[in-house]
Amino acid sequence: MDSIRVEFLGTGTSQGVPVIACNCAVCQSTDPRDKRLRTSVLLQVQGLNLLIDAGPDLRQQMLRSGVCSLDAVLLTHEHMDHIAGIDELRAFNFAQKRAMDLYGNTPTVEAVRRMFHYAFAEERYPGTPELRLHELDGGPVDVAGVPIVPVVVMHHTMPVFAYRIGNFAYITDAKTILPAERDKMRGLDVLVVNALRRKSHHSHFNLDEALELVRDLAPKRAYFTHISHLLGTHREVSAELPPGVELAYDGLVVGTHPHVSQVDPIRT
Repeated sequence: MDSIRVEFLGTGTSQGVPVIACNCAVCQSTDPRDKRLRTSVLLQVQGLNLLIDAGPDLRQQMLRSGVCSLDAVLLTHEHMDHIAGIDELRAFNFAQKRAMDLYGNTPTVEAVRRMFHYAFAEERYPGTPELRLHELDGGPVDVAGVPIVPVVVMHHTMPVFAYRIGNFAYITDAKTILPAERDKMRGLDVLVVNALRRKSHHSHFNLDEALELVRDLAPKRAYFTHISHLLGTHREVSAELPPGVELAYDGLVVGTHPHVSQVDPIRT
């Protein structure tokens, strides 16, 4: 598979950073890397644009990154910070004159049907989103011609899909991963995984747990996402990380092959 271009559209947790009404040092930081929209990535692979998760900041993210076409959306799970922006996909319906394909496990697909029930009504109001839902059973799947391997991770007691595409894997909202599922993510060029904060959390990896996963899977490079204001500033946490491991931030672009250079939109 050709190199995959990965753009971090959002790297924050469910509240984003800064958090409303918070005066902590992270929320008051002037470093652009500490401004985090809700977590999502855009993948460019084999000439296609694939979106992982469609949270409440989707409109802002698409406009900021100048995304003019979208081929499919992979959903990790049903929580609002990962699906609340689905209505905004209607802009791509209008531009591309076709329904948008969304992929997820059965509970996620059912949640989309409930939340956006008006998009599936027999008599749809003009202008509502056109969505084509695909239930994944956990086995490999072909999405718009791209082979994808779903990986089951546990978000407390909720099964959540991570996704492996070629030598890239994306994990969000994970707390535990069974050995057989970990084995699906070995031999990676790039691993993206959630690292919520320093203290332990009941449903998310903290920083130490995320680092343990990186040590186990041994990707060539790893990036942490789904970051809360409780982790610390980008500058201070970055200074603590081992070589090959970085905090992602909104707007960062990376490629899966070593010869593809990292793009820092803030510095350039």
